[in-house]
Amino acid sequence: MKISNPFKKTVPISYEAKILISEIEQTKGALELAQLNFREVVDPALIDCYIYEVNAAQSRYQFLLRRAKQYGI
Repeated sequence: MKISNPFKKTVPISYEAKILISEIEQTKGALELAQLNFREVVDPALIDCYIYEVNAAQSRYQFLLRRAKQYGI
């Protein structure tokens, strides 16, 4: 059973914040997939490809998290 707090204020989430949260979730998924693919790959040509994908996804994820922090999300 959940007990709700009647004193807790809920802040409406703006459209931009919803989009940012969605982008963070999508990027997190892309990062997890790239890491999984990197762990499973055996072809040397694809190793470089997945290293690039992991690094790109990590950079985007960090950027989006910093942006979310700036907006107080």
